Amino acid sequence: MHKIITITLNPALDKSTTVSHVLPEKKLRCDIPVYEPGGGGINVSRAIKKLGGESCAWFLAGGPAGEMLSSLLKEEGVSAWAVKTKEWTRENLMVMETTTGNQFRFGMPGPETYEDEWTQCLNKLEQMPQQDVPEFVVASGSLPPGVPDDFYLRLAEIAHQKGFKLVVDTSGEALMKAAGEGVYLLKPNLAELAALAGKEHISAMEQEEIAQQILSEGKCKVLVVSLGPRGAMLASKEGITYIVPPTVPPKSAVGAGDSMVAGMVMSLAKGCSLDEVVRYGVAAGTAATMTAGSELCRKEDTETIYKWLQEHK
Repeated sequence: MHKIITITLNPALDKSTTVSHVLPEKKLRCDIPVYEPGGGGINVSRAIKKLGGESCAWFLAGGPAGEMLSSLLKEEGVSAWAVKTKEWTRENLMVMETTTGNQFRFGMPGPETYEDEWTQCLNKLEQMPQQDVPEFVVASGSLPPGVPDDFYLRLAEIAHQKGFKLVVDTSGEALMKAAGEGVYLLKPNLAELAALAGKEHISAMEQEEIAQQILSEGKCKVLVVSLGPRGAMLASKEGITYIVPPTVPPKSAVGAGDSMVAGMVMSLAKGCSLDEVVRYGVAAGTAATMTAGSELCRKEDTETIYKWLQEHK
């Protein structure tokens, strides 16, 4: 039994490389590519492993890319359960231009996904013996074509029924429909917070009031609003708290959000207070920005930043 399960319906095999210049209509000589497993929940599980924790990554996988993704997770020591799909897992490409440091990120659309595939995750959770039910389920990332927008809402209904705590990190209609009874923690950014409140934009002066409104409407029990380099705002029944990280040399923001979720969920599983949970999450997210390319947080950086945050309350 795993305390933490992550669910990724739109995973990706991430390929990254470097080139001196990105130019149109030229044959670009790239360096040897690096392959990594990708997708919201998968990255959360990978970051949990890097931080010294354990989880089980549930995901959909098809074709050679899906097989390679599963193999890479095994190499990293991440426990996994893959649902075989008819269509091939997507591949994303990131190119770093060495002369400028610019990153070019090419995200491919997810494959068509069929009902007998995506429902397997719901059915497995619903039919799980009570003694095997996880404490936390992290539902993270976008939904591929063929998966209904209310997939995370269906997960929330199972969470309410089975008693596990559901953490949701997504956007768009999937986020709008997920918010409600059964969701323990939501991690929107400011744009997503505005959408949850039915607004196009919100100011810094409004964000606290809107966060409390979302809580009072029962859209979640805990709200952690990602503020980018400014850290995060924690909103719960205890009130509002801001966690502001130290200034660090940034290399890449890729994977920061997933690292933040990993740090929070791992701390929740340890029984930490909400303040400690978000501090460790901000530490992990900040640590991820110190690594190049799509590399996630490193444990030593996370622990150093967390110690600083504890000393500067």
